[in-house]
Amino acid sequence: MPDLAPSADPIAMQALGFVRSPFHSVQGMPIQTVAAAEVEGQLQVLPQFQPGLRDIEGFEYLILITHLHQAVEKLEVVPFMDNSSHGVFATRAPARPNRIGLSIVQLTKVENGCLHFKGNDMLDGTPVLDIKPYVPALDQRHTERIGWFQQGLQKLPSTQSDDRMR
Repeated sequence: MPDLAPSADPIAMQALGFVRSPFHSVQGMPIQTVAAAEVEGQLQVLPQFQPGLRDIEGFEYLILITHLHQAVEKLEVVPFMDNSSHGVFATRAPARPNRIGLSIVQLTKVENGCLHFKGNDMLDGTPVLDIKPYVPALDQRHTERIGWFQQGLQKLPSTQSDDRMR
């Protein structure tokens, strides 16, 4: 088996654009895109990355990989839809190592390097690291085993972010 010793070298990434959002504070914002289906946002893609948008208007949904720039890093959290502590990798909490977020949004318009979308669960100014098209045949899985979320999902429509991730 090859040596899998961790590298001490940092992994560098750069934002390819920034989200414009009505949310300027984590307090009271939606915790998942499905709970924010009608909340609009925009992704202003930086000029040097705009050629990568070619043909993107052919997709209804996009996966945005983001840097959760105002989050903290924790290994155990009490998620918004539960009252018990869980390992962060068993949650979708924003307080996580590397502060990487994932949002599936509905693309509504492409205009001059700006992607307009619905399903916004991101703070204003959120850096976007990557954009991928959502393709149900590749991305959708059916499962009955969803851990503690089985009890927590009924809370989603009325649950908003609070200060527990600080």
